[in-house]
Amino acid sequence: MSGLPLPYAVTGREEETADTATLTLEPVADPLPPFRPGQFAMVGSFGHGEVPLSFSGGSPSTETLAHTVRAVGPVTRALFALRTGHQLTVRGPYGTGWDLSGAVGHDVLVIAGGLGLAPLRPLLLHALGRVRDFSSVSVLIGARSPDDVLYGAQSGEWAVRTRVARTVDRPGPGWEGEVGVVTTLLGRTPYRPERTSAFLCGPEVMMRATARELMRRGVPAARVQVSLERNMRCGTGHCGHCQLGPLLLCRDGPVVRWDEAGPLLAVREL
Repeated sequence: MSGLPLPYAVTGREEETADTATLTLEPVADPLPPFRPGQFAMVGSFGHGEVPLSFSGGSPSTETLAHTVRAVGPVTRALFALRTGHQLTVRGPYGTGWDLSGAVGHDVLVIAGGLGLAPLRPLLLHALGRVRDFSSVSVLIGARSPDDVLYGAQSGEWAVRTRVARTVDRPGPGWEGEVGVVTTLLGRTPYRPERTSAFLCGPEVMMRATARELMRRGVPAARVQVSLERNMRCGTGHCGHCQLGPLLLCRDGPVVRWDEAGPLLAVREL
């Protein structure tokens, strides 16, 4: 882990939607230590500040990183505006990662809502690289509209290697996929609940509903992992802004098993 911001250069920029882009980064000098899928970094824009962003891709062998950023505030708008050749700062990696080791021999469900597909992408790519270790791998994607679905071209490549299903809240002209919340896809996806490991990321309400539906269908709560988001500022567990009950999510999360996260999220004051 690097506690100091390190300079990185933007070497690629892929516009995913009207307000979301994936930035490919390479170190200007020293690189960050290798990250684990599910971890995040504090990414800074000079003169604007820094924000926590999950790693959405990258390669330890080439020292490249990828972050998918949506322009929703001053810092993320500044990052979204960066182009090839511009520089930013990165420190980390921080937090916990997805635990795929316990899913060997299981049916794997990767379930994303909106921008939640970004933290799940490294996990999915890792799973596809060793797909024979699992009974099956299914990717369920929910979005507001067809224009909001991330990684459109790549998800087509994923579909060649595994099962990919998409649903949207508001279909547009020519949309031939499902319409509705992402939980509707669970009834159309083959898996054995008692031998399933599920990985969820998206809006909190989506993760709560999906986790409850999975448990209703027989998936053990300990086999469901979620990525939680709070107001992370330091990334090191010192400032306390990301506290969720006994957890500091920059240190004890963002990836947490549902048997631990579910009771905490049920408390309104937290």
